[in-house]
Amino acid sequence: MNRTIQILTGIWIAGVTVAAFLWLPPAEGFRSPETARIVVFHVPCAILTFVAFLVNAVYSWKYLRSRDPLTDSQANAAAELGMLFAVLATVTGSLFAMEQWGSAWNWDPRETSIVMLMLVYAAYFVLRGAVEEKSKRARLSAAYALLAFPAMVFLIWILPRVVESLHPTNTLFSRSGLDTEYRITLWSFFAGLMAIFVWMFRLRLRVELAEARLRQQSQRVTQPESQLAGEIR
Repeated sequence: MNRTIQILTGIWIAGVTVAAFLWLPPAEGFRSPETARIVVFHVPCAILTFVAFLVNAVYSWKYLRSRDPLTDSQANAAAELGMLFAVLATVTGSLFAMEQWGSAWNWDPRETSIVMLMLVYAAYFVLRGAVEEKSKRARLSAAYALLAFPAMVFLIWILPRVVESLHPTNTLFSRSGLDTEYRITLWSFFAGLMAIFVWMFRLRLRVELAEARLRQQSQRVTQPESQLAGEIR
């Protein structure tokens, strides 16, 4: 993402945030109509959580087919961003719950499911940290990510809809859900957040590639002089 797009994305996010507080009317029917605006930030974070873990599964599948180390790095970067957006969704959701339901945590099915989801992907990072050999780590991580994907879909899209919940089930795709102003603001914020996701994904890969080059240079420096001489010949 070049500098111009980064600036435009920042302006877009700032504009949508201002619109959320100055243009959106208070949401009728809520205990705290003013703070109901949190939903336009909370829901996009939750959707980006799904998108990031979906990308993780796609690159994991590609790694198992190609054994390309780059796809392993891409899968890992997507999982890291998925965890980040899951935390943001949890924090914004807790703020919404505190204002609307009187408590930041109610053990609602959606609240419980996102905790379970973070535990599933925390295990992914534990697995990556526990295996030193790169190809074995990538192979096991990719297999685990593909096994975690159905659980992720179940926890985000199915479980909260088959049990009673404080959360509404028709927020996004039903005309009886959000008002038009809220729908426009929510999806506008999602578009900006998606651009940030792409930027952070590419930035994470660049950092990992830079770290890999530094490790290679360090290994070459520490090699015995005789070995270096052999490579030169």
